[in-house]
Amino acid sequence: MNDIREVEAVVIGAGQAGLSSAYHLRRTGFEPGRDFVVLDHSPGPGGAWQFRWPSLTYGKVHGMHALPGMELTEADPARPSSEVITEYFDRYERAFDLRVRRPVDVRAVREGTGGRLLVETSDGDWSARALINATGTWDRPFWPRYPGQETFRGRQLHTAQYPGPEAFAGLRVVVVGGGASGTQHLLEIAPLAAETTWVTRRPPVWREGPFDEEAGRAAVALVEERVRQGLPPRSVVSVTGLPLNDAIRQGLADGVLDRQPMFDRITPDGVAWADGRQVSADVILWATGFRPAVEHLAPLRLRERGGGIRVEGTRAVADPRVHLVGYGPSASTVGANRAGRAAVRDIRRLLEEEPVAA
Repeated sequence: MNDIREVEAVVIGAGQAGLSSAYHLRRTGFEPGRDFVVLDHSPGPGGAWQFRWPSLTYGKVHGMHALPGMELTEADPARPSSEVITEYFDRYERAFDLRVRRPVDVRAVREGTGGRLLVETSDGDWSARALINATGTWDRPFWPRYPGQETFRGRQLHTAQYPGPEAFAGLRVVVVGGGASGTQHLLEIAPLAAETTWVTRRPPVWREGPFDEEAGRAAVALVEERVRQGLPPRSVVSVTGLPLNDAIRQGLADGVLDRQPMFDRITPDGVAWADGRQVSADVILWATGFRPAVEHLAPLRLRERGGGIRVEGTRAVADPRVHLVGYGPSASTVGANRAGRAAVRDIRRLLEEEPVAA
């Protein structure tokens, strides 16, 4: 059995939120490998970006904010975002000597001894006085359940498995979901597919005009209020609506973005509504979002009755040693940067106030 290694802080995840947090830990005097460790279960740098589909070029990425301390410059907008951002994250890790350990699966975080947290992983265990959880959502795609789903003879896949539009050539495709991914998938697939149908639970909300700083703060505040109440976080786009850009306008004019209400059941050959309408399909593409990947925190009993983890700033209210970065209102690239800095500030204060138990 491996000995338990002791550090001041463990960072779980090496996407935007994890790297930002590690940067601020290092900048305030924590030594990588000695005072803190970054654990990442992905095979290489890039966070969730490394798994994005090839047709999502860097020029199509909305609101990518640079990591603290190093700008992302001269990126070719025509290159896949998975390549551009993975290379950027790799350079960043090496430039600041963050020493990310991967691939490491974190299995559970539980109460340790002496007031410490025990982080159990596939690469042995760690004991820490504080934890930054920056695991994002990519590993928890949300699949809604509908009657008859198991009878469908075609293919069902989620955004997390989206291979690009070429895979849908000549097929009848139902795209489910009214977020950014759903509309992007639909606009890419429609020119190649035999037929597309777009269904969403709610009518899409199109946002005209610039999304300025004041509007951004208002949107983040709405998401933040949910996590303060211990409710599951919603995405920022769910409260901002979708930008009415040139591609969207063309899709509306062409009839591609002709939204239909959510179907009531799935048949072996497609989907059906309660009024008797049916649509045949070869593929159902679920662009239905993701949920926070926090199952490994279950032993700490952080969840509230509402189903979420109540958070003040980045700190879990039920356990001040635990900070969630990239959760709820900080689940954006600029939000993750700010949250990483705030989490490190609070952790430093916590460690200064609470000496290590004997």
